[in-house]
Amino acid sequence: MKIGIVGLPNVGKSTLFNALTKSYAAPAENFPFCTIEPNVGIVDVKDPRMVALSEMSKTQKIVYAHTEFVDIAGLVKGASKGEGLGNKFLSHIREVDAIVQVLRHFQDTDIVHVEGGVDPLRDREIINTELIFADLEQIEKSLPALQKKAKISQNKDDGKVVAILEKIQEVLNRGELANTIRSELSAEDLKLIRSYNFLTLKPFVYALNIAQEDLANAEVLKSEYEAKLNAPVAIVCVKLESEMMEFSAEERAEFINELLEISGEKKIPTLDDLISLAFNQLGLMYYFTTGEKETRAWTIPLNSTAPQAAGAIHSDFERGFIKAEVISTEKLLEAGSRSAARDKGQIRLEGKDYIVQDGDVIVFKFNV
Repeated sequence: MKIGIVGLPNVGKSTLFNALTKSYAAPAENFPFCTIEPNVGIVDVKDPRMVALSEMSKTQKIVYAHTEFVDIAGLVKGASKGEGLGNKFLSHIREVDAIVQVLRHFQDTDIVHVEGGVDPLRDREIINTELIFADLEQIEKSLPALQKKAKISQNKDDGKVVAILEKIQEVLNRGELANTIRSELSAEDLKLIRSYNFLTLKPFVYALNIAQEDLANAEVLKSEYEAKLNAPVAIVCVKLESEMMEFSAEERAEFINELLEISGEKKIPTLDDLISLAFNQLGLMYYFTTGEKETRAWTIPLNSTAPQAAGAIHSDFERGFIKAEVISTEKLLEAGSRSAARDKGQIRLEGKDYIVQDGDVIVFKFNV
C-alpha cells in the first residue's frame, strides 16, 4: 500500500518525507528483493505494545507493520491544465492508495509561500480543486460514449458504471471530493470503476505543519482543523522532526521527554501520529505474534476472519486453518506470559468465523 505526500511548494512536504524516511525507515533487511525508488520510503508503523510484548517474550527482534510513503512533486494552481509539473504530478498521484496533504500553518518570512501568505484552508482548496478538475475531465471524456454504449447494448454492468460515474460527477460539480460518498458505494461498485483510479475517491489525511512554539496548542489546533476540513488531521512540526532526523531512537525519546518536561504537556505530536492515522485510513489493521525469535505485526484488512488473518503469514495457514488461540495484548501483558494467561483461562479458542481485532496476539493451529 502506498501513501502519497502532496502539497504546494514550500509547505514542508519534502522535509516531512525526508524525516519519515530517515527517522522511521523500516530496516532494509526486511525487504531483500525490493528496489526502492529515491522518492519512495518504506516506513515502520511503530506501536509501543510491540515493545512491551518483546520485553515479555525476550524477543531477538521486532518487525513492525509498514507502509510506503511517496514524495510527489509539488503541485501548483493550474496543474490540471498542465501548469508546473501538471500531468506528471497527476499520474504519480493516481498510483497511490491514499493521500497525505501537507498544509502550512507555520509563519516564516525566510520561506516564501507561493501564494504570498499562509492560509491552510485556501491551500487545501487549491489542491483539491486541481484534483477535482482532473477527475471531472476524466469523466467528461468517457461518460458520453459509455452512456451511448449502455443504451444500445443494455449491458447491466455498463449501466451500473454510468450510474456511478454520474453520481461522482454530481459530487465533483458541487466542488466536493468523491470520497465524501465512498461509504455509499458497494465493494462491487468500487470494483466496476477501479480502472478510472479517481484521485478524489482516495482516502485523505491532512498534515498540519505547525511552528515549534505552537506545540502547546497542538490538540486545540487538531480539533479546530478537523472541524474545518471535515477530515482526519495529524499535527506535525516538520522543523522539529528535521532537527531530530539524525538522532538514534534513544536520543529521540530522550529529546521528546525533555520537551515534555519543559512544556508541561502530556504529549508532543510526532510523525508516529501521522503514520498511524494514514495507515488506518487505508482500511488496515494488524495483529501480533510473539516469541523468542521475534515479535511481529501482521497487516490485514479491517474485519478479516481468523483464516484470512492466518493467510497473512502463509497461504497454507489459511488453507489448512483449524483454530486460533487468541488473547488481547493487554490481557497477555497483564498475565506476564502465555503460560500464565493459559492457566487463568484467558486464552480463547476461536474458529473460522472469528473477526480478528486490533492488537490480538494469535497462535494458529493448521493442517495441510
